[in-house]
Amino acid sequence: MEHATLIGLASFAERVQLDAEQASDHIDRLFRAAWALCGSREDAEDLVQETYARVLAKPRFLRSEDDLGYLLRTLRNTFLNQKRTERRRLRTAPLPDELDVIADPRASDPAAAFEAGEIYAAVAGLSPDYRDVLVAVDITGLSYKDAAQTLRIPEGTVMSRLYRARQQVVRRMEGGPG
Repeated sequence: MEHATLIGLASFAERVQLDAEQASDHIDRLFRAAWALCGSREDAEDLVQETYARVLAKPRFLRSEDDLGYLLRTLRNTFLNQKRTERRRLRTAPLPDELDVIADPRASDPAAAFEAGEIYAAVAGLSPDYRDVLVAVDITGLSYKDAAQTLRIPEGTVMSRLYRARQQVVRRMEGGPG
């Protein structure tokens, strides 16, 4: 038992802390390795940066004085972790270079918006009795019966006022007096 502890202490004593300044001496070699792994210069730069960020985030102890071997293993593991993460993520297709213009169904046509504004202005210009019936039936969609109950008037009155209100709105839209 004592022998195993002594071997453990001996192996711990052989460990050397990674020197950050010495690790930066290997950046060119790591970059070339990363470029070979990634196939892209930009991705290789990102991979080397991520590798150094991980390695230098906390003190690292090496089993031997082989900084380059440790950094290369870390670079490879970082690369493999990124690839695993990419496989799990939803892939999106790139947008085409030229997009067709698609009309927004919620966007109002300027002419229709102008016409709607004129119609609402014509309705607002009606006398309150006609306006209330027109709003209840044509704008809010109530049935004649429901409009009559809401406005507390007979159903026949709703139909009569609605007919007259619609005629007045049409006349105003055509440019005549209400």
